[in-house]
Amino acid sequence: MKQTFSAADIEQMSALGITPEMAESQIERFRTGFPRTQLVAAATVDNGGIVRLSEDRVNHLCNVYQRRGKHLKTIKFVPASGAATRMFKELYEFSAKYYGVASNFAKEYPTVKQFLDNLQTFAFYDDLKACMERSGLDINEYMSRGDYSTIINYLLKEQFLGYGVLPKGLLKFHRYGAERRTPVEEHIVEGAEYARSADGKIHLHFTVSPEHRRLFRALVAKVRHRYEKEFGVKLNITFSEQKHYTDTIAVDEQNNPLRDEDGHLVFRPGGHGALIENLNEQHADIIFIKNIDNVVPDWLKQTTIIYKKALAGMLIELRNKSFRYLRVLDGKVSPQMLKAVENFARKELNISLPDKFTTLSQTERAKTLRNALNRPIRICGMVKNQGEPGGGPFFTLNSHGIKSLQIVETAQINRNNPEQEAILQGSTHFNPVDLVCSTKNYRGQYFDLRQHVDPETGFISKKSRGAQTLKSQELPGLWNGAMADWITLFVEVPLITFNPVKTVNDLLRKEHLED
Repeated sequence: MKQTFSAADIEQMSALGITPEMAESQIERFRTGFPRTQLVAAATVDNGGIVRLSEDRVNHLCNVYQRRGKHLKTIKFVPASGAATRMFKELYEFSAKYYGVASNFAKEYPTVKQFLDNLQTFAFYDDLKACMERSGLDINEYMSRGDYSTIINYLLKEQFLGYGVLPKGLLKFHRYGAERRTPVEEHIVEGAEYARSADGKIHLHFTVSPEHRRLFRALVAKVRHRYEKEFGVKLNITFSEQKHYTDTIAVDEQNNPLRDEDGHLVFRPGGHGALIENLNEQHADIIFIKNIDNVVPDWLKQTTIIYKKALAGMLIELRNKSFRYLRVLDGKVSPQMLKAVENFARKELNISLPDKFTTLSQTERAKTLRNALNRPIRICGMVKNQGEPGGGPFFTLNSHGIKSLQIVETAQINRNNPEQEAILQGSTHFNPVDLVCSTKNYRGQYFDLRQHVDPETGFISKKSRGAQTLKSQELPGLWNGAMADWITLFVEVPLITFNPVKTVNDLLRKEHLED
């Protein structure tokens, strides 16, 4: 059934850069749903889906990057939008219902007790203390009399320290004596160690939300010269926001477009998959991608630095070899050379070629190999699974029956299917969002990354909006379906390189404390 939009609806959509056809397509997707990902097998070290590097190989690849990387432009791309509200979920819940009485505080509120018992350990403690003092309040006095809600309100509420509404990138995570660092600063320091470009600059790009852009700029302006002086570099730090035309229309449970109190259509951000548009605008030879909250203090950075260089070295080696073969495929190819290219595609890039490949003519095989190699490349670090929720590495089949390596979220899997569930349970590794990418082709032109997205891999979720239940749609995830048509290699990296901060108490783990 075709959706009818009013003139006002069309004007509203036009202001966002959304056409009625785009909105209608999204509504139809709510009706039909997205197909579940078809798992073939978990990617593991044993079946060749994940590469395990020896120490000698790591050292070799680091040397490759050290020699060749200095002649290339690199960018560190960091998704950093979104408030840190979920970090403080349990503090919010506690503050809403605690009135100074708990028969057994440790049992009723264990995570809150851990937070309060270690309050002075957090890098933001001095700021919280000073914030309360400006209102004439003594934090120690409030702690001693058990007025914990007031302390938490001063930490979280916008009119005070505002940690509940600020993005993670601007919160103070780590302490170094008298110095305190935010994740933005940790990414600067990290980038200075492995992402120096041929022009001597460190290029960092953060995706931020519009309401926080000014705060990010202010932080960078405040710390830039200190880090440039400390590391002897020049920083080129840029920001972008999610494009409004990637927003998706919201519907009610009957799949009718949802409207607000003023009768306007409700649109919601399309999830991190929308950032493929932002990534598409980044022009560099090598792009490092890492989440904003996966940072550690300096004493733990060395392993991360080594493996980032190793992944980049692997990318350079494979890309250069691929480019040489693509240039050969542009001309007349001998059967022997064609076989060499096939072996490279199958064995080194883990590319599955069509079943009928061996029956094709030499010309058709060359064309097939050229199409298989002439794509963006990503090397993805994978850590051993420690029970973290989220995506993992799998061999999958797409709607055309083509097998490939993909990062798949649990929500994309049909867990009611015993075979699919068994494959999921057999997964050994987890996606920590540790990617090194090449988005240039062998002729020096940049790929249009939007042409390499699998539109069948989005998500539909239900959310509350006041008394209403709405259904929202997320675009194919940035490192999931948005990169489905990329050449993909999975490499095992040490668990110590993955230290995300999902809750405030994660900052109490030894990996986030001073050495």
